[in-house]
Amino acid sequence: MSIRIAVIDTDSGFVTVLAKRAEVAGWSLSHSSGPVPPRDLVAMKLNALLIDPALLGDEAWSYLDRVASMLPELGIVVCTGRSTVAQRVRGLRLGADDWITKPCHPEELIARVEAVVRRRKRADVRVEKGPVVIGEVEIRADQFQAFVGGVSGELTRREFELLYLLAEERGQVLEREKIYQRVWGYAMAHGDRSVDVFVRKLRQKLEKRSPSWAYIHTHFGIGYRFQPESKDGDPPSDALDESAPVPEAEVVHVDVAPVEEASVRSSGETSLAAIA
Repeated sequence: MSIRIAVIDTDSGFVTVLAKRAEVAGWSLSHSSGPVPPRDLVAMKLNALLIDPALLGDEAWSYLDRVASMLPELGIVVCTGRSTVAQRVRGLRLGADDWITKPCHPEELIARVEAVVRRRKRADVRVEKGPVVIGEVEIRADQFQAFVGGVSGELTRREFELLYLLAEERGQVLEREKIYQRVWGYAMAHGDRSVDVFVRKLRQKLEKRSPSWAYIHTHFGIGYRFQPESKDGDPPSDALDESAPVPEAEVVHVDVAPVEEASVRSSGETSLAAIA
């Protein structure tokens, strides 16, 4: 995979090792020791941005927000020292696609960047396909949102990725591990509850806007199935072919206690003073 990446970091040793690995992978890498204006990033036609927010001080959060807003197609990976759960969650919600804690192995970093870029490319294909209407929900890949009656469901980027995956595979039971790998981009760690938490949040948002429909069904101990079902008994407008196989596993709705998405990435609770 040929990738154009910009690295914003002052750790010369880290950048040197990464540049060598990127060269072997056939990437084009540019380096800066300070923030690059978003308009300049646009001109660079990047696939990904790797950034250590610690070097930006108090401006880290606003800079991350501006970049994510102006370049929605750009994959953003944060690679920094120890941080709190709150900081990681804030960064991911502002637009970062992944958060990696230093020190990290360069091969893992390369793989994570590749995973982010792959997800972005799949998103480009979705936009070309146009909107998808399921039940009362209209999924708009060009806006990374779902709408009911023209009103946005206010999904985060991760929630939209999850919704689109489930909708693409509607009628089929997807295992939690498979969902995590396809949405987060890498293997799920043992005990990770991110999928359950995000499904719970997504279900709440969909049913808040469309209360007469149920969309996401839990298969206890296995995973989730997306199938629009009217609570009034009316058949869905996009009902699947009756000849298509439908899993027979028992459907059980389970409420999962909220946890922070990024808490599974690191257990470190020491503060990252430069971006606190």
